[in-house]
Amino acid sequence: MFIYVPRNLAAKPPIIVAIHYCTGTAQAYFSGSPYRQLADQKGFIVIYPESPYSGTCWDVSSRATLTHDGGGNSNAIANMVKYTLQQYNGDPTKVFVTGTSSGGMMTNVMAATYPDLFAAGIVYSGTAAGCFYSQSGGTNAWNSSCAQGQVRSTPQVWAKMVFDAYPGYEGPRPKMQIYHGSADTTLHANNYNETIKQWAGVFGLDPAKPDVTQANTPQSRYTTYSWDNGKLIGVYAQGVGHSVNMRGADDMKFFGL
Repeated sequence: MFIYVPRNLAAKPPIIVAIHYCTGTAQAYFSGSPYRQLADQKGFIVIYPESPYSGTCWDVSSRATLTHDGGGNSNAIANMVKYTLQQYNGDPTKVFVTGTSSGGMMTNVMAATYPDLFAAGIVYSGTAAGCFYSQSGGTNAWNSSCAQGQVRSTPQVWAKMVFDAYPGYEGPRPKMQIYHGSADTTLHANNYNETIKQWAGVFGLDPAKPDVTQANTPQSRYTTYSWDNGKLIGVYAQGVGHSVNMRGADDMKFFGL
């Protein structure tokens, strides 16, 4: 756990968890993402978890990490949030999670396993929660079928994976924003469709019927889709590979910071 606490800390600071990609580190994500500078401006705290595995991907495959308080990576990151809330008198209603690639996958896993902790999540070029599940129980296992976009299911089946991550939970769920590039060959672009189906299923929405579709938004060749007043937002980046660049100012708007 690495943490950035700005000099001008808000009285009851929001918290953003920023989760690095495969081959990445907390230091690399600290240096390469916009959240440190934004924290200086806005007074929130940033938690940068670091993967304990060689290759530095996150465990998004084991039953433990896909279960609330299951003892895996997701549990460790949740404990980082709880520690930070207590240590710095953080605002429990303004805790957010984001990440890129493997960190994007973990963002979906965190939103699924700890919906009680997070108000919103932003996923950059990830996969749906549970898509990398290892039938053999592998920890930090690679799932080629998922990576290649071959794992396809219904919104109801994808949503069940989220509901099963925290059985019996009846409270609110974090709103979600999903970015993906059409030319992604590392985590195939179909993973965008499956992730949208997952959260649409969780929210009881039709993934094929967004309320609003905006071409060339937030930039040329990006299309933004919105459901239920922004509870779910998809941003599909035409011609962009792995991974979509982080959009710090837009992230702040989605998080309400």
